[in-house]
Amino acid sequence: MIINVKVKPNSKEEKIEKISENEYAVCVKEPAEDNKANIRLINLLSKQIGVSYKDIRIKNPKSRDKLIEIITK
Repeated sequence: MIINVKVKPNSKEEKIEKISENEYAVCVKEPAEDNKANIRLINLLSKQIGVSYKDIRIKNPKSRDKLIEIITK
């Protein structure tokens, strides 16, 4: 499954907003440096969707508009 995620790093609070079936907006407290925001994004999505963090891949890690692949078994 592939979903689109709009990420906002350096937010005051962390939240996940589901826009549609395959679209999310995610705010993370971590900065967009040294891959910190991406790691936190993966952790938040894994809890929200109910899959292991190892099953989530970011296709374009340098963009704020990310394509996320979720491997379901």
